[in-house]
Amino acid sequence: MDGSGPFNCPICLEPLREPVTLPCGHNFCLACLGALWPHRGAGGAGASGGAARCPLCQEPFPDGLQLRKNHTLSELLQLRQGSGLGPGPGPGPGPASAPAPAPAASPEPGAPSAPPSAPEPSAPCAPEQWPAGEEPVRCDACPEGAALPAALSCLSCLASFCPAHLGPHERSPALRGHRLVPPLRRLEESLCPRHLRPLERYCRAERVCLCEACAAQEHRGHELVALEQERALQETEQPKVLSAVEDRMDELGASIAQSRRTVALIKSAALAERERVNRLFAEAAAALQGFQTQVLGFIEEGEATMLGRSQGDLRRQEEQRSRLSQARHNLSQVHEADSVSFLQELLALRLALEEGCGPGPSPPRELSFTKSSQAVKAVRDGLTTACTSQWEQLRGLSRDEDGLQKLDEEADAESQDPDSTGPLESEVPRDYFLKFAYIVDLDSDTADKFLQLFGTKGVKRVLCPINYPESPTRFTHCEQVLGEGALDRGTYYWEVEIIEGWVSVGVMAEDFPPQEPYDRGRLGRNGHSCCLQWNGRSFSVWFNGLEAPLPHPFSPTVGVCLEYADRALAFYAVRDGKVSLLRRLKATRARRSGPPASPSDLFQSHVDHFFAGLFRTRLKPAFFLESVDAHLQIGPLKKSCISVLKRR
Repeated sequence: MDGSGPFNCPICLEPLREPVTLPCGHNFCLACLGALWPHRGAGGAGASGGAARCPLCQEPFPDGLQLRKNHTLSELLQLRQGSGLGPGPGPGPGPASAPAPAPAASPEPGAPSAPPSAPEPSAPCAPEQWPAGEEPVRCDACPEGAALPAALSCLSCLASFCPAHLGPHERSPALRGHRLVPPLRRLEESLCPRHLRPLERYCRAERVCLCEACAAQEHRGHELVALEQERALQETEQPKVLSAVEDRMDELGASIAQSRRTVALIKSAALAERERVNRLFAEAAAALQGFQTQVLGFIEEGEATMLGRSQGDLRRQEEQRSRLSQARHNLSQVHEADSVSFLQELLALRLALEEGCGPGPSPPRELSFTKSSQAVKAVRDGLTTACTSQWEQLRGLSRDEDGLQKLDEEADAESQDPDSTGPLESEVPRDYFLKFAYIVDLDSDTADKFLQLFGTKGVKRVLCPINYPESPTRFTHCEQVLGEGALDRGTYYWEVEIIEGWVSVGVMAEDFPPQEPYDRGRLGRNGHSCCLQWNGRSFSVWFNGLEAPLPHPFSPTVGVCLEYADRALAFYAVRDGKVSLLRRLKATRARRSGPPASPSDLFQSHVDHFFAGLFRTRLKPAFFLESVDAHLQIGPLKKSCISVLKRR
């Protein structure tokens, strides 16, 4: 039974049982429609569920449609079944099957004649046609739970249909223009999300799939082709892409294997290092425990020795005092008439007195074991210092011992004796500082209106104000500008070329208010900034409103080195690939007692008390152009170190 005749139900494909005819003219089994419309039984369409649609042509029907049995068609089916004729392929009666076409009687006038051989519709897709383990796309018109595999999907209807439900698209002229494609599982992905129309074109300019509305609007003038044409072109490129993907996957596979080995190496190395550290700490703890035992034993031994000697002296003194007391008592008990006893007891008293006439034992001048706490304190301080130093080295805060150590020693010697400000005899290669090179870009949002910027590296003071946009970080009373980015945790080095005029270069706290008045807002005139100043005649350093002159000659290139680990700021003169120290500011450990003897002592005392507070916040490179013709440029650095300049 092929199920294609007019006496078969389009839903179950079986002969009609209790046929129902819809207003559109299509016939269905009453039970099939009841299963397809669960809320619209034979009792009517008044239940909830919305407007129903014909399963074949999708024509909507209004609410209240009554589903009644077509008695005429039912009687006709009974007559055909009683005469032994099954439903034929055509609308006219005929044998269900015959080995050869027999001469048929002339049809009644107006009745359509069946074709001699009607082609059978394509059978539903069998499950074997789909890849193993993949569920086929089901027909959207079939009853839920009994849907057949779809043969085609309609991009206009946004539905998939089995061969039986594709009839309206084959017969109806209004549906023949719909675009049918092989079954799609997610039809919404084939729609334009903006216009809800099928994606039919491809834009090669922007490499996207388009609907006709997008092609006519946003992509007008672009090279547009049909999807099938672009797919054919891309399929020719597919082998190259797949080959490149395979090569990349092989590279990633090797890289992943290497990364896994690295991860395993890191874990094993960390585990081994953790075990070594625990062992060393245990040994250190055992050494400290042994030292503690020795010190406590030393205290106990010294206590026992000195205590035994003192207790022996005490016992002898107590015995002597007892003998004297007894001899005195015996003498007092002698009778006045007994001269012999008197002389004997008096002699005994004198002998006891002479026995104790020598000097008594003096107390010890020093208890030797009381030095134990000093020894333990020295061990504790040495251990604390060693732990702090080693921890700083582990964190990378300690500096190398080549090059900069010499400058540190000289700078520390200078800070201990501020009067010794003569030029340094030794110089350090400039290449050493390039390890800490930092790119400084001027921040235009901080520049005063009388400063003209040349890119991000040059700045010059001008007479006419520049109409900069409003900014809360812009200086309003001082001709100053800051560098971009705040600095903390590490060592930074940059260079400045003094082209003309009086300029100051240094650092300023990130949170310093730029609206401060001129006398307190200038670089180096407050506790939130520090600078090196060139006033056209000599160099000097400024901090917290105090100035320390420097005797060094003019150097057009000045290097600035900010060292957060040591809370220090150093200024250098750069000449011919060498740098020589101008001044290094750092709080010294040795504080001078008494009032300052000179202005340099006053400046260093100020540094000792307040300079460390400058490093409690992040700092920014700062520049102050004091004279009207002042002009400076951020100095260029070696090209060989550009790769490390952007590390921060």
